[in-house]
Amino acid sequence: MTIIQDLGDYKGNHLWMKREDLLPFSFGGNKARKAELFFREIDAGKYDCVVTYGSGSSNHCRVVANECCRRGLTCFIISPLETSEETFNSEMIRLFGAEVTIVPVSEVHDTIERILRQLREGGKRPYFIAGGGHGDIGTEAYVQCYLEIKRFEEAEKIHFDYLFLASGTGTTQAGLVCGQLLSGDERKIIGISIARKNPRGRDVVVESVKSYLGERADEETIQAATVFLDNYTDGYGKEDRRVLDTIDFVLKRYGIPLDAVYTGKAFMGMDDCLKEIRGKNVLFIHTGGTPLFFDALRNRK
Repeated sequence: MTIIQDLGDYKGNHLWMKREDLLPFSFGGNKARKAELFFREIDAGKYDCVVTYGSGSSNHCRVVANECCRRGLTCFIISPLETSEETFNSEMIRLFGAEVTIVPVSEVHDTIERILRQLREGGKRPYFIAGGGHGDIGTEAYVQCYLEIKRFEEAEKIHFDYLFLASGTGTTQAGLVCGQLLSGDERKIIGISIARKNPRGRDVVVESVKSYLGERADEETIQAATVFLDNYTDGYGKEDRRVLDTIDFVLKRYGIPLDAVYTGKAFMGMDDCLKEIRGKNVLFIHTGGTPLFFDALRNRK
């Protein structure tokens, strides 16, 4: 469970922030919440190694590598050449002893299959985690997060009209949407895409919702609940002046670090949306990425 911090009046609304970045291992974040569920399965299934994939700035790969290191499991990471830049996350991935294979993005799928096959043929029992923790387990993690939000609302006797978050591989937003639909709540959940454009980006979220809910919600309801804005997809991890200014503002005003890959973009997108919203209770989901804050700090010129 993570705290919800009251940030007070903001652009004619009242702003809170759910501090997923404060989950108590490997710098927290949404990938840590998901990893907790994945590693319950890994521990129970007596797997002896883990295979996953992601970019050089991947919070997911850093968290998975850290959790493997804690358990003495070998972690195999396949990283696309096109996004294998050096970051504080990639430095920690090496520190945790992960075996990183860098290939062109067109070869990622076949490389994953080859490594899994070689491990199994060698007598290993590998556990595979899709990039970003994609899949129903990742979705379940954010259904649980949504229920935490509801318990906070009930305890504090408030209601959040809007939830904003960075939307990447899709299951964080999908889990929140599933939680909303299962609870029958009236509110807007707005995913700010950090990389993918519509319609693909939104379709991934919708398919994740359908996969988790099955027959518990109809197509029209799911479509209406899935808001996915792609105005800020200027390249995965690409820093622009406005994102950096947003990071500076939030750090100076609230003492909270954002990053240029995920949360800085999402907060900037929320700012734009709030130009048309007044008098509402707004919750920003801080999905983590603290090490990437230091990349933004180091790289700014």
